[in-house]
Amino acid sequence: MSRLRRRASLALSVTAGLALLAAGCGGGDDDSTGLPADQQNAAGEGDGSPSGTGDGIRLGILGQCEGPFGGFHEDVVAGTTLALARFAGATPNSTTSALEGFSGAEVAGTPIELVGIGCGDDTADRIVQEVRRLVEQLGANVIIGPLSGDEGIAIAEYAKANPELTVFAGISGSQEQTLQVQAPNYFRFYGDGAIWSAGLGDLLHNQEGWDTVAVIADDYSFGHTSAAGFIADFCAVGGEVTHRVFPPLGTTDYSSYIAQLPNPDEVDGYFWAVGGTGTQAALEAFVNGKGDLTGDQHAGNLFFNPDLAQALGTDIAGAYVGGFATLPGDVRTPEIEEYLAAADETWETIPGSLSGNEPAPPSVAAAFGFFYGYYTAGVALVESLEAVGGDISDLDAFHEAIAGLTLDLPYGDISLDENRSGIVDVGLSRLVLDESGEVVQETVAIVPGVDQTFGGTFSPDTPSPGRDFPACEERDLPWVGNAIPVVDGVPQS
Repeated sequence: MSRLRRRASLALSVTAGLALLAAGCGGGDDDSTGLPADQQNAAGEGDGSPSGTGDGIRLGILGQCEGPFGGFHEDVVAGTTLALARFAGATPNSTTSALEGFSGAEVAGTPIELVGIGCGDDTADRIVQEVRRLVEQLGANVIIGPLSGDEGIAIAEYAKANPELTVFAGISGSQEQTLQVQAPNYFRFYGDGAIWSAGLGDLLHNQEGWDTVAVIADDYSFGHTSAAGFIADFCAVGGEVTHRVFPPLGTTDYSSYIAQLPNPDEVDGYFWAVGGTGTQAALEAFVNGKGDLTGDQHAGNLFFNPDLAQALGTDIAGAYVGGFATLPGDVRTPEIEEYLAAADETWETIPGSLSGNEPAPPSVAAAFGFFYGYYTAGVALVESLEAVGGDISDLDAFHEAIAGLTLDLPYGDISLDENRSGIVDVGLSRLVLDESGEVVQETVAIVPGVDQTFGGTFSPDTPSPGRDFPACEERDLPWVGNAIPVVDGVPQS
């Protein structure tokens, strides 16, 4: 359970996200691969279906260069590229941008060619347009991605309708893409939004004394899933959810939604699952409508982070934060040090979202979950090819090999459940003031081995997470009372 992350910024920089909206890779036209023109032309036109299995791996990466998470386009492509550079001999075509692609990747004699990069905008229609371009025009037979919740559901459905395709999900956190869609050729080596909330409600109720909470979350599949995990966890141990407020993703004026929340003297706390460019705007609206922030009365999902807190002032110190694909930088292991160092050895700089899309050490991006999810997918591709000796002519055998993997990764092992979705450890953290008075993120506990059924709360037969589901009900969850404390970055087991 010991892990590390360099104390680089964990933050989702909202300012950076806005900046990339202007600097993104453009729309869903045929020139939006993210690759140089000569590489796009070399990929050629396909025959309307994935290329033949005898041609090796023809890889398409689904990123998101526009919309609320457009700031992470460079990061996610870099994540997959790093995995192939470390374990498949790939050489990036640029030392300052992953979007220029790579060459020379090969596993067990099977070449891996990057045929294109998809440019999503957080909508299902756009991402389907992009995957069709990559698969049906450019001949991709393996896809890594997408990034966001509704996109993941759409790509899982596309995979189910195209059984010759193999998809390794990127970091899309909606629950439905694996639990409900159940495409046999779609694999997710990370948790979903509900999993990343595991243990947070237990901590707030039983350790911090919260009995009542109001929830505000983006009104789309990932916001629903993230809120659902928190609600299930908090209510399981006896807490009460008094309000559920769901502003549309991409809202700019949150004042009317903040007005729907109870006042600070009417509730013990607030749980936030508002992400992308909306996190800071929503919290600023809260300050304007409800008064100053008091950190002890707030908790959030992965979009709560030190940089955001610093932008709002230090009063947010004391807030708790749910998990994500990586851990805060106070937890250290040699494996994570090696992983972060490998990123810095692969590129000179990466203009990732966490650096405001300015040149920065690649390890800054590598330390955050968007990069890491795509890295994990790249590792899974390499290891599954090794498992079949590079022979993908038998897709059933290839998919069986993927489903049976247990990945030994920097932030912990990941295996898949029966629906090919990740079983993961979840790190919970808190925003605290360091000796210099800056807000930093400090790990407080690790919840081991959480799967998407969430201790029996969710199944293919339950409704999808939404505005009204799950209900607030007490139930037994296997991790209650079993979280592993972390003290000074060291898990206590």
